Amino acid sequence: MITSKTVKEFAKKTGADVVGIGSMDRFEGAPKQYDPRYIMPEAKSIIGLGFRIHRGLLRGIEEGTFFAAYPSMGYANINDVYAPIVLRELGNFLEDDGYEAFLFQNTSVRLGTGAGKPVSPDKPEPDVFMHFRIAAVICGMGEIGYSNLLLSPQFGPRQRLAFIITDAELEPDPIYDGSSICDSCMLCVKECPAGAISEEETVKVTIAGKDFTFGKLNELKCSAVYQAGAPMYSPFISDEVADVISDIIEDEKDQEKTDSYKGDIWSYLRENVPYIKRSSESYHHPAAICGARGCMRACMIHLEEEKKIENTFRKPFRRREPWRL
Repeated sequence: MITSKTVKEFAKKTGADVVGIGSMDRFEGAPKQYDPRYIMPEAKSIIGLGFRIHRGLLRGIEEGTFFAAYPSMGYANINDVYAPIVLRELGNFLEDDGYEAFLFQNTSVRLGTGAGKPVSPDKPEPDVFMHFRIAAVICGMGEIGYSNLLLSPQFGPRQRLAFIITDAELEPDPIYDGSSICDSCMLCVKECPAGAISEEETVKVTIAGKDFTFGKLNELKCSAVYQAGAPMYSPFISDEVADVISDIIEDEKDQEKTDSYKGDIWSYLRENVPYIKRSSESYHHPAAICGARGCMRACMIHLEEEKKIENTFRKPFRRREPWRL
């Protein structure tokens, strides 16, 4: 008989680093387009799987000498290779006991979200988008930090997520109520090279009765610098692209000048930065040249120093003054 205990044991045996279970009624109040209960109306439980991003994959970016490891092994390998294998194995485990398993891979949310027409007036547009970080909170896996990232007690910001929705009724984990992981140190704000996280404006969400507050994110700034890096932190961009990125960071208001790339910064950068184009062609993920400098690395360094996460190391991550061009 399948239980929460056997599900967690099996998921960890097959490769998940973090496992949490939530009840589907915790999605009550979610906007229609973001409510996964429309995917499987009879679903009772959601199983959250976390996969560590090895700290060493950020080492080359920290040193300024090797940028490909993080997007290839820290993104593509987890999202498109490793996590789907674990999803499949756990899905088999559920199906062998007579329960349906809807496997929700990280990159699947990028494909058809909001692209289709509702098949009937009572249903949202396909594809329904499930907010992964909120789903992780629903599964009791951690909290949303000021950075907008999920922070787990095991790894802080260093994990990717995948989920299974099932009609198996499993005992849910409580919403995470440990001592707060995020202490609002604001290093994510200070060290974000895009200036994308507001220090003054915040967003508040209530998840299963618990409030979470995080910084308002400027998505254009984040999208641009996440891919290409800021001019002082990217060895791969031309002077022309550096000007474009600078305009975005500095809130350039010349509409005629900026329309060509603000409409679709992803396409602009893919076409004008060979490194980003090769990244997309090689492993179908953005190049992530910024290396999550503020939201992940600064946060990770702080949480390790404060001994707030379980995954510890013999040496500190930052061992020299950070480089810049």
